[in-house]
Amino acid sequence: MAGFDDITKKAQALLQDGKVQDALKSERAEGVSDKVFDGVADAVKKATGGKYDDKIDAAREQADKRVGNE
Repeated sequence: MAGFDDITKKAQALLQDGKVQDALKSERAEGVSDKVFDGVADAVKKATGGKYDDKIDAAREQADKRVGNE
């Protein structure tokens, strides 16, 4: 697991970089993330038979707030 810990630390350091933060808050990131989040949410809704749609929508919205500029 030492290798995984090292990768995790490198990823955390990368996310702290100003350029990476700017990229994550860009209009382009917003468009890409919307498509990805919508696709994942739809797939999970289908897999759960609509039983947890409200929770899935809430999780999708929270994730969307963290990526992009909207």
